[in-house]
Order: sequence, then structure tokens, then C-alpha cells
Amino acid sequence: MRLGIRAQLLVSMAALLLLAFAPLFFAVASLARASFDRAWEMNARELGRAIAGHVGEAKRHRPAALPAMVEAQTGEGVGAIGVYDAAGALELAAGDEAEALPRQLEPAEAQSTRVTLPHGVALLVVVPGDQGAVAALLVAEPSVSRVAPLVRSVALYIGLLGLALLVFAYLVLGRLVVTPVVRLARAAERVAEGGRELTAPTQGGQEIVLLGQSLATMTSKLRAEEAALREKVTELEATTDELRRAQATVVRSERLASVGRLSAGLAHEIGNPIAAILALQELVLDGELDEEQRDLVERMHRESNRVSKILRDLLDFARPTNGLAADEPVSASLREVVEQVSALVAPQKSFRNVDLAVELSDRLPPVAMDAGRLEQVLLNLLLNAADVVPDDGGRVRLAAKEAGDRVVVEVEDNGGGIAPEVRERLFEPFVTTKDVGEGTGLGLAVCRGLVEGVGGTIEAQEGEAGARFVLELPIAERA
Repeated sequence: MRLGIRAQLLVSMAALLLLAFAPLFFAVASLARASFDRAWEMNARELGRAIAGHVGEAKRHRPAALPAMVEAQTGEGVGAIGVYDAAGALELAAGDEAEALPRQLEPAEAQSTRVTLPHGVALLVVVPGDQGAVAALLVAEPSVSRVAPLVRSVALYIGLLGLALLVFAYLVLGRLVVTPVVRLARAAERVAEGGRELTAPTQGGQEIVLLGQSLATMTSKLRAEEAALREKVTELEATTDELRRAQATVVRSERLASVGRLSAGLAHEIGNPIAAILALQELVLDGELDEEQRDLVERMHRESNRVSKILRDLLDFARPTNGLAADEPVSASLREVVEQVSALVAPQKSFRNVDLAVELSDRLPPVAMDAGRLEQVLLNLLLNAADVVPDDGGRVRLAAKEAGDRVVVEVEDNGGGIAPEVRERLFEPFVTTKDVGEGTGLGLAVCRGLVEGVGGTIEAQEGEAGARFVLELPIAERA
């Protein structure tokens, strides 16, 4: 709920007064407390010396009456009295706080030391003498109780002064500012509810009167133009909505139709040979092969499977639902997929002079995406990056880290970047920056479909020296 002008003025004035008077109040309280403490220490030293003098006289002239005399001196601020011999050892102690007296001290050295007790503080005053030192433990009265009357008086004065200032500000500012503004607001509300004219206030400051006159003039002009503009805006909105819907329908239909035709042709022309290749590779794997040959054939088999899967993904992309979301929850280890992709691109011709830097966080959670499709996405981005980096000094960086409930993957190169006119359409089918015959423009479109199919995002950005592709993949549900 928004406060009114009066309330805001009061709150502002109260805050200003608090900032002005609070330091003054605490300074007065601290100064008073410090003054009382200094006065108490001075009085305590004098009292301690007086007690030491009486005890010293009794020790010299009336040693038999010394214990009773020492006991009689305790109480009313004197917590304990200790009598020490010439060597500084405690030989007689009396008082409620006798346990706080030191058992040994320097007999020829006068001392005045603060001592912390369980229920407060005390001042230990040691006065040396001819026959040994005398120590008096003087308990301090809490400074709060001594300073409280003065602090209450200062607080009362500051509170009354602040209240008077607030009342004065409320009355004066309310009459000069708030009341005219409220009248102007009510007049504007009447116009908003259908009134034809705005009645400007004639009271208040000159600026408020000028503001009311300007609003009245503006209201009359706006009312004159409102009717004509309403009809035109209504027509334009209806036309724009129709055009937007028609354009979106046409673009999507053409895109999906093109991908569908291409996918159907690929599935027919390439699907059968790929199936035959897979069968032959499986026969070879069933035979006797050495370790190096088996590794090569297994890689060929995996890549052939990936080609077959790409054909199916193209068909899925052309369907209205994209067909990219898995029926059951899936997960993939990003670290294992990156190792697999790195091993795949290493022998590629385009990566021979490219420095591939892999930067993975120590603990990466599994992502909610099929490993094969994630491999397809990363492989596509790495190969695209290798195609645009310089022949000498090309660098590609693959990094991944956890960010909240997602894993962020970055693929950055030091190529020439992405042209602004292509960047907005980069993920659409058949949009490519490669020369004719070198790319179909379907790779990034399929990558986007695969990533968005699992609830992730992919976007192209400007990197430090080239282009940067950023993927955000959801983290797989932990068992």
C-alpha cells in the first residue's frame, strides 16, 4: 500500500529528526556515563587510600583489634579488604568479595586496577606501607542507574522537540502542498471517470496553480483527439493481429514442409544404405579382430548409428510436436559425452590445427537429455566452430558449469563472429553462413529442436574474439 503525501512527509521528517537527534542522544548518554565512571574511580582511589591508612594505623598500634576493624570497614561499596605482610603475601582478608583479592602482590608498588566480578566491576586499590601493603576492592555502582535520570531528561526534551517539529511540518506543508495536490488529483479522477473538463485549483503555490492550468489545457486537447484515435487504433490492432497470425502460420508451414520433404527424401535414399552398413559392421564385430581394428570398427558403428538417428530426428523435427521429448526421463553424464565428442573430433581434418580447450567443473550433475542427442549437439557446434577459425592459431573452447537448477555449456571460437543480419535467423532451417554445397543449414535448427525438446535453451552471442554458443540444460532428477 502506497503512503499518501502527508504520511510520506511525516515519515521523512521523522527519519530526518531521528538521524539528527539520535547521535546527539547517544553522545550525551556516553559522555554522562564516562563522566560518572571517572568520578567514581577518583572517589574510589581516595576511599581506598583512606581505608589503607586506617588499617595501617590499626596494624601498627592495635594489632589485636585488626581483624574486627577490617571486617567493620567492608560493606557499602567496599567489597573486600586485604592485609599483606612485608613480602607481599596475603595474611588477612575480609568482605564478600575476598576471593577476588590477589594472594600475592608487589608490596612496594601502588596499584589501581579494574577487576571484573561475576555481578559487575570493581576497582582494586593497593597502598604500600612500612609493615606491608593494604588492598581495598571497591565495587562500582552500575553506571546505568546513575546516568538514567539524566538520560531520561535528555530523551524527554528531544522527543518533545521532535514532536513539535513534526506537528509544525504537518500543518504547514499540508496547507501549502498536500491540500492543493489532493484537489488537483480529485479533479483528474473526475475527468478519468468521464468528465469533459478539469477544474484547476486556485489555491496553493504558484507552481501548483500553473500545473493545474496546464493539465486543464491538455485534457481539453486530449478529449478532442481521443475519439478519432480510438477508431484508428482499434482498426490497426485488428489488422496487425491478423497479419501476425497469418505470417507466423505461413513461415512455420513453409519451414516444416521444407524440412519434411527433405527428411522424407533422406530417409528413403540414405536410410536403406545406412541400415546395410550397420548390419555389415555388426558382422565384422562378431568376427576376430585385434584391439585397434575393433576400436575403429566400433567407432564406425557408433557414427553410423548416429547418422541413422539424425535421419529420425529430422523426421521428428518436421512434426508439429517436434517429437523431441523423451517418453521416459533420461539423463546423460556431460563429462562422458564431452570425452566421447573430443575423441571423435580429434582425427577430423578440420581439427588438425585447432587448439581445443575443455574446461569442466569438478562436479557436474547429469543433464536431462539423451547422451546420443547431446553428443549430436556438441559435435555439431564443435565442427561449426572448427570451420570458421583461422587455419593458423585456431582456438575452440568447450566449458561447462552448474548454475542453479541448470548446467550451462559454452562453445566459443576465435573466428570472425556472426553477421548481425544472420544472427536472428541462425537457428531457422536452411539458414547457413557456409558456401553453397558446404552446409545445408539444418544443423543448428536440429540442435535447437533437440535442446528445447528437453526444456533447455540455446542462443548465439558475441564472444571475445569470435562467436559463442550458450546452452542451458536442465539437471536430471536425482534418484
